[in-house]
Amino acid sequence: MAYYRFEAKDSKGKAINGVVEAPSPQAAADQLLAKRAIPLNIHLTAAPSQQGVDLSGLLRKRVGLDEMIIFSRQMYSLLKAGIPIIRAINGLAETTTNDRFRNVLKDVTEQLEQGRNLSNAMSQHKAIFNRLMVSIVVVGENTGKLEEAFLQLAEYFEREQETRKRIKAALRYPTFVIIALVAAMFILNLYVIPVFAQMFSKFNAELPVMTRVLITTSNFFVSFWWLILAVMFAALISVRAYLNSAEGRYKWDRLKLRLPIVGSIIERSLLSRYSRSFAMVLRSGVPMTAGLSLTAEAVDNAYMHDSIIEMRRGIEKGESLLRVSRSSQLFSQLVLQMVAVGEETGRVDELLQESADYYEREVDFDLKSLTAKIEPILIAIVASMVLVLALGIFTPMWNMMSAIKGG
Repeated sequence: MAYYRFEAKDSKGKAINGVVEAPSPQAAADQLLAKRAIPLNIHLTAAPSQQGVDLSGLLRKRVGLDEMIIFSRQMYSLLKAGIPIIRAINGLAETTTNDRFRNVLKDVTEQLEQGRNLSNAMSQHKAIFNRLMVSIVVVGENTGKLEEAFLQLAEYFEREQETRKRIKAALRYPTFVIIALVAAMFILNLYVIPVFAQMFSKFNAELPVMTRVLITTSNFFVSFWWLILAVMFAALISVRAYLNSAEGRYKWDRLKLRLPIVGSIIERSLLSRYSRSFAMVLRSGVPMTAGLSLTAEAVDNAYMHDSIIEMRRGIEKGESLLRVSRSSQLFSQLVLQMVAVGEETGRVDELLQESADYYEREVDFDLKSLTAKIEPILIAIVASMVLVLALGIFTPMWNMMSAIKGG
């Protein structure tokens, strides 16, 4: 299928223009005639997702959870009130402050006016509307409960945002301390230690090993600070490139689950996201195999993604959800028990939601105590730096003072 931009006149003689999807120009003209529009000019164009979008805005701004929550909530309220979809999305496009999202919503409106349904229009913007969201909208369209689909999405995004905020709040203090330590290390080596090194050199005294190490390190920083920054920058770029590769992301996502202190928190957070996402798609009426594919993308972890896809393949072979869940070795006994009871009672979605709520409470508790767990480690690092500086700087000063007094 190709896309054609057209200029036409409607039944009242009013000029209209837009883009239609059709296999040929003649088919595009037939579509316009079927809508009682007289085509004047039809020519091949790019896909609608590339029309009317400010590319510079795509690079500068991103559409985050805030926009998704507002969009889902307002769509639920407007559709529940009986407002037509096109009018509802037009209104949201006018009120949003995100230029990129505004252009996307306007493009969705144009596609709706051309006869496409909402899910197809949204699927043209995969960077904004992921497969999980589009699939829930498809189910809502097919069941006539589109407003309930947006309500489920709004609740899902709100919980996701709340979890992310808690994680950011818990990591704010240790991140600030680590940045301060790195800055202090540069300042000490570039400005403080050289002053003491000049003072010690005037006495021509034999310096302790720790002092010589500090002075050598400081001299290296002073002479090659640009090289250190270049190496740090190159290392950062290399690590990011590796993590963006399929192999690197898989290994890192697997390693994250085994990290001390934070590994268990990450694992429970992912289990919560899995349970919540899977419960939502099942509640919406999505088939289990398709639901697992959508949930695999929603967990945003390559290692868990591959394991969930293997679970889907097992179900396609006729195995039960409990059996493939146990074989994956991803889930705790709690989730397995919930799945077992859910399969017996036909309430898998409800019990998975209870499991998600449980893990969210566990993650919340762990995040509140995370600072207390990390604090001793940070204190030990700071104490080690102070000890090294004390041994390296103050020891020779004490030796010099003792020599002066003895003399």
